[in-house]
Amino acid sequence: MFFNINTPKSGDFGYIAPVDLPPMRSCLMKRCVLALSLSVCLALPVAWGQTAPEPQAKLIAEQLAKLQSAVKELKAKDPDPYLLADVEVFAKAAEWATRHQEFYTPQYADQALKGLEIGLARAEQLAKGESPWDQQAGSIIRGYYSTVDGSVQPYAVRLPPSFMGKEMERWPLQVNLHGRGDKLNEVNFISQNTGKPVADEQSWLQLDVFGRTNNGYRWAGEADVFEAIKAMQRRYRIDNKRIVLRGFSMGGAGSWHLGLHYPSMWCSVGPGAGFVDFYKYQKVQDPLVAYQDATLKIYDSIDYVLNAGNLPVCTYGGELDEQLVASTSMVEAAKKLDVEIKMLIGPGVGHKFEPKTEKEFMEFHTEKMKAGRASYPGLRKIRFITYTPKYNHCEWLSVEEQLLPYKATTAEGHIDAQNVLHLTTQNIAVLKIARDIADHIVIDGDKHPITGAAQGLLPFVYYQSTGEGWAVLSYDTSLAFSKNLDFRKRKDLQGPIDDAFMQPFVCVRGTGKPWSTAQAGWANWSLDRFSKEFDKWFRGKIEIIDDTAVTDELMTRKHLILFGDPGSNSILSKIHGRLPIKWGETKLTVNGEEYDTSTHGVALIYPNPLQPRRYVVINSGHSFHEPQFKASNAQLYPRLGDIAVLKFTANDNGYDETVEWADIFNSSWRLPTKKK
Repeated sequence: MFFNINTPKSGDFGYIAPVDLPPMRSCLMKRCVLALSLSVCLALPVAWGQTAPEPQAKLIAEQLAKLQSAVKELKAKDPDPYLLADVEVFAKAAEWATRHQEFYTPQYADQALKGLEIGLARAEQLAKGESPWDQQAGSIIRGYYSTVDGSVQPYAVRLPPSFMGKEMERWPLQVNLHGRGDKLNEVNFISQNTGKPVADEQSWLQLDVFGRTNNGYRWAGEADVFEAIKAMQRRYRIDNKRIVLRGFSMGGAGSWHLGLHYPSMWCSVGPGAGFVDFYKYQKVQDPLVAYQDATLKIYDSIDYVLNAGNLPVCTYGGELDEQLVASTSMVEAAKKLDVEIKMLIGPGVGHKFEPKTEKEFMEFHTEKMKAGRASYPGLRKIRFITYTPKYNHCEWLSVEEQLLPYKATTAEGHIDAQNVLHLTTQNIAVLKIARDIADHIVIDGDKHPITGAAQGLLPFVYYQSTGEGWAVLSYDTSLAFSKNLDFRKRKDLQGPIDDAFMQPFVCVRGTGKPWSTAQAGWANWSLDRFSKEFDKWFRGKIEIIDDTAVTDELMTRKHLILFGDPGSNSILSKIHGRLPIKWGETKLTVNGEEYDTSTHGVALIYPNPLQPRRYVVINSGHSFHEPQFKASNAQLYPRLGDIAVLKFTANDNGYDETVEWADIFNSSWRLPTKKK
């Protein structure tokens, strides 16, 4: 665990400090503060919140019960799920704040009661078939049901007065990502974004994302951004060529991350004061172990700076802000690649916007919003980089497979006057190109047709590297590609373990007799820990079912998170012989090494042998835990790669775990060759 002890302000997106501290100049002082911070954060969890004061606590419980009952009655009538979410989100806010003791000040109780009042009023209106809040101008709270875990999540909408009467027009959208707030929860988010004034001159619709609180818009927090945008698109007529992404502090980090990972989605990106890498930001000198260091390439935005060449970017930092280095680092890295990023610096201010510079910042993005992105097919020249198939798309090109995971993977090229697409590539195994983008393609000097390829029957064409050149996949091979029968790492099927919790998943517990009672105890504890941590830090209840309830239909829709062993879990019994390990009653064999099942367990992610387009995860939730959530968003990187052997030892509070071995599968989901 690492703490950013040089930015001790409460509320900073990189550090949660129990007390305000002066700047620290000596190594000894830093070490003392680090020890104090660790003891406070780890030994005093109750300091994170408290129950609502009486008599408000009793009133909250009563009103919450009323609203939950009203929601139950509404669900029986099968209403519009989006309108129902607009009601239930207020109950969810009060429920989570109560369960996790998140009434940090007396105002939180008042905020919860006000939210419940709004929820009850909406429930009454919806029961009559009315939803007056649905298209009203101003700042309002809305909700949606997440496909990840079924939870209801809030977001805020700001509609300008000019929206009224023009609902059928196509409106531009600005997506705003909030900064980290130590005490942010649904109750507080709803209060901050209810009934706020909207400027008459606002010419766009605004979406303020909750992001499942403070995770840097990573994992389920990333999914929240796109699910909230989708909910907006379902409810309002959004011009998809005019979507701005911006944010400050943690929201700035999120804007770098999502802006550069999805360069074809935004008409401009505006990151303010957000970190862009792990080592410099966390002041870590020694490299992490290889399987952790590699997966930093998922979220270190500075590694994706080439993608800024595909869209306008304007970044901001305060002149006196330590996090100005994020902007300057990105601008310098971009300049080396002949990529332009505009940078604005707020004179004389620290970690905040300076008013005049903020106005210039907003003018830049408003101008780009008015212009919008080019209509399809979009840019005729692209420069694209990724390190994972997770983030694989730019304009009319997708990187479907890599040769080596977490290595720089690039595609750069242009369409000439003869309608020929010229591309140079690095580390790409399979490319997908939109059929109508050009007549022919020249990949690394190898020319092939586009329009007539694969019988001309599909909207895209696959090209596969042969080692000596490129080959066009046939029509039948192209159709079979998405089934992933050859078990390759592809988008949303590339790992690591934590990736499974960004899409729909279900946890499956065994109902049979375990081979190892010791391992069963550890597995059950792991499931319980995951349930509690996801509830607190990702604001949702995980779905847990028995192995006997798993159906073929379920496996087509959701990743299976399996807990137990082949004796206790019937799904594991069916598939363990097709996993890249050997699992016996007393021994686990992983990468040629044997481990005692009474003291060791395996955590891994792998394509489901029964449904290769979905994952199975064995005995693991997220690979980072409560100390990392409390420390910094930068600490939420994968801790176990794709596969790990864990030694477990029982203690008074559960188990201690030690990583005995861990690694990353190659692009064929195979273990690395064991070194002799």
